[in-house]
Amino acid sequence: MKKYLALLFITLLFIGCSVKQEQMSKKDAFDYLNGFYDDDLNLALEAFKKACEKSAKKELFKDVCNNSYNSTNGKLFFTNNFTPKVLVSNSGDKGLITGYYEPLLKGSRQKTSKYQYPVYKTPKDLITIKNKDKYPEFKNFRYKAKIENGRYIPYDTRAEIEEKNDFDIICYVDDFIDLFFLQVQGSGRVLLDTGELINIGYSDQNGREYKSIGKKLIEDGYLEKEEVTLQTIRSFLKENEDKIEEVLNYNESYVFFIEKEETATGSLNVPLIPKRNIAVDRKYIPLGMPVFLETKNPKTKKAINKLVIAADTGGAIKGEIRADYFFGYGKEARELAGLMKEEGRLFMLIPKDVAID
Repeated sequence: MKKYLALLFITLLFIGCSVKQEQMSKKDAFDYLNGFYDDDLNLALEAFKKACEKSAKKELFKDVCNNSYNSTNGKLFFTNNFTPKVLVSNSGDKGLITGYYEPLLKGSRQKTSKYQYPVYKTPKDLITIKNKDKYPEFKNFRYKAKIENGRYIPYDTRAEIEEKNDFDIICYVDDFIDLFFLQVQGSGRVLLDTGELINIGYSDQNGREYKSIGKKLIEDGYLEKEEVTLQTIRSFLKENEDKIEEVLNYNESYVFFIEKEETATGSLNVPLIPKRNIAVDRKYIPLGMPVFLETKNPKTKKAINKLVIAADTGGAIKGEIRADYFFGYGKEARELAGLMKEEGRLFMLIPKDVAID
């Protein structure tokens, strides 16, 4: 029987949505999840415990997080404490699964002829509007603004930020295109010319809507839809330097960073675990939620059937059945994340003590 997820999220004290969800038979419910019992559920349990450092504060996860602390058997923990629900949209139970990774850039604390491109900290004049009801016109700008002549105006676009160039800087990097993709990924590492390796994490964003430059390259006739990957986009930009500014500025969204002690952390603000975390649209999937993912490896086409934790969000991650799979750090992670555009299914594991009508 199909029900609107809005009913679920009202019950769970989350925002309503238009997605439908389908409740499976309580008998052997986890048998509907392909490869669930073949997964390393103990590792999934450790990833869930890590998420509980933040999500345990939410009423939805309080009891199951408390239960997890004394649990060592992942299979028993998840089957005893959760009920799987497959996400279903108006077009069915399958959606788009992409991938992301933690990039490595080369940089310097000082600007030189080699290291020219600044990694910006959050600007001092960037304001998050608190009184949202009073300024509904800023909804499309994520309530990000600056003050000009005593009034709020939308914060600068990517092109305006690049032209202004007077923000506090963490470091400089040697590749403008890699800096753009660092913003798309949301976090990464920079190897400085001194040999120091620093962690760069998401701090804030200018409020502008994320727009896919891959889509622009398709619309402009430079690439076919089937061939768009991180690798082909990067190759096009490297081979057409006169187009770089035009293409990158199409995406008006701009991400600001902070230097951090820990490696990549997601929106849940806990360190991301390779192949155990996903980014989601939290209008449909609450952060901290265990989600069973059914998709394929983009290179080998072998099944990826894993219990992962929703721990991150992203400007391009919008929709009911939509997830960005975290591949981790390094060359292989970059390759797989760049290729990942697979169909997949998502099953939320709902705590059993949550009543659903």
